[in-house]
Amino acid sequence: MLKTNDKAIKIAEYLLRIKAVKLQPNDPFTWASGWNSPIYCDNRISLSYPEVRTYIKTAFCDLIKENFGMPDVIAGVATGGLPQGALVAQELNLPFIYVRSAAKAHGMGNMIEGHYSKNQKVVLIEDLISTGGSSIKGVKALKNQGLDVLGLAAIFTYGFEIASNNFNEINCKAPTLSDYSTLIDVAMKNNYITNSDLDSLQNWRINPSNWNK
Repeated sequence: MLKTNDKAIKIAEYLLRIKAVKLQPNDPFTWASGWNSPIYCDNRISLSYPEVRTYIKTAFCDLIKENFGMPDVIAGVATGGLPQGALVAQELNLPFIYVRSAAKAHGMGNMIEGHYSKNQKVVLIEDLISTGGSSIKGVKALKNQGLDVLGLAAIFTYGFEIASNNFNEINCKAPTLSDYSTLIDVAMKNNYITNSDLDSLQNWRINPSNWNK
């Protein structure tokens, strides 16, 4: 079994190779929040590559066992965590449920879809952590239905302080398969970025809301 750090490096390499992550410090993206960003991450692209998809699925299973033991059920955050969570649940031979971004506007008005029981131990799967807002909303929805949320696992995190603070506030452990610092190291070693890009990328990570304004 690969060490956790080796897995983080491998996943960063995959995400860069398939262009699930794009680094453009000189031609930044604009997020929905209005932040300017030198990075854009779309982990859904990994689903189109069987080798990458399988590696991430296996790494998720290892991460869950190492951090939480074996839960009773796997949950996914719609939409990014839904396919990833289903793959993990299949691999672990566990039931799968998912959390909507908002309660269904008709029918039963469900926020959570699928069969579950109160007090079941659940791990929530997410594809990406930025501020942690959607993830925490999912955690709270599961807790409100009486589920025992062991924690959340995600493919990638930007490592913002606000996200760490948000997860600490609700006492939720949130390990990830890879992270921004690892990605930047891999990008430098593999010539995806230059030395002149590095300061800009590191400054964004420290103060994303005011970067490049």
